[in-house]
Amino acid sequence: MPQYVYLIISIVLIAFFVVLFFVTFVKNRKTPVPKGCEGIQISEENCSACNNTLCSIKGKFDIEKVKEEIEKDSNEIEEDK
Repeated sequence: MPQYVYLIISIVLIAFFVVLFFVTFVKNRKTPVPKGCEGIQISEENCSACNNTLCSIKGKFDIEKVKEEIEKDSNEIEEDK
């Protein structure tokens, strides 16, 4: 087979996988919350038992902690002046 055929096949496959990724991503976002899980509240206590270091929810709690510490430190500095 000529080389341009391999090039076309590879481009088609890459395009297919990109489209497949976006379609599954959008469908996942549009999936409704399962019955019985609507009122679940995410709390830091529940997340502390989880070992997933790549969790975006856990990262959100960490960012909020850092913001609180920065505000606390800046308030202490202002009080010292």
